[in-house]
Amino acid sequence: MTTPGQLDVADLERRVQAVYQQVADEPHRAYHFELGAALASRLGYPLDLLDTIPAEALESFAGVGYFLDLASPRSGERVLDLGSGSGTDSFAAATLVGATGQVTGVDMTPAQLGKAERLRVAAGLGHVRFVEGHIEDVPLPDHSCDLVISNGVINLSADKAAVFSEAARVLVSGGRLALADIVSARPLAESITCDAELWAACVGGAAQIDDYLGAIDKAGLRVETTRDNTAYAFLSGSARGATETYGIKSICLLATKP
Repeated sequence: MTTPGQLDVADLERRVQAVYQQVADEPHRAYHFELGAALASRLGYPLDLLDTIPAEALESFAGVGYFLDLASPRSGERVLDLGSGSGTDSFAAATLVGATGQVTGVDMTPAQLGKAERLRVAAGLGHVRFVEGHIEDVPLPDHSCDLVISNGVINLSADKAAVFSEAARVLVSGGRLALADIVSARPLAESITCDAELWAACVGGAAQIDDYLGAIDKAGLRVETTRDNTAYAFLSGSARGATETYGIKSICLLATKP
């Protein structure tokens, strides 16, 4: 249930899962956002890296930026992908850390997990695993990761502080958080922030940029680099209208754990 001025979080989760089940099963449908390999290429994913990713994963790619250059995954590192979807960034990270590394993708949508796991098995990637879970409550031990990544997902969480706290918890000292996400220049109106459908469309959950960076800082992480992803744009008229009114945009960032 919800009351005036509050978001119905249970409804939000249902809507997000419904949207991303469709993204997994029907990637060629029309959405508020673009999907696919052409999007990944335009955002900056190197072609040689894209060639290592299963084509079906790329079909369902719904990321909002390229951040792996900031992340600089190294051979043998342990990577956590928050909201791994059909696996594009997990598979990319697996290429970069090599067979001596390990990549864990966490997602709450069964259709996405099932697709990613099927593609993982087909590709024979024993150093990758996909597990069901919420990014606010990651099913991994403390200090078990060298790098945490996420692409266009944290904006969908109603508790971003918990997400960043979990990222900090699982990272080792000196570990990195690298992500792409949707933020806003100005606080969104209550009519938007309390609309679960707009959240599921990656609009309603866009935190004001200073609040977003502040939540990372409060989690004990230090933001090192931020940059705008000017190649990213929403497709629908309603989503584009919100971006113009509130300065909603895509960013990449790198943060470190002291």
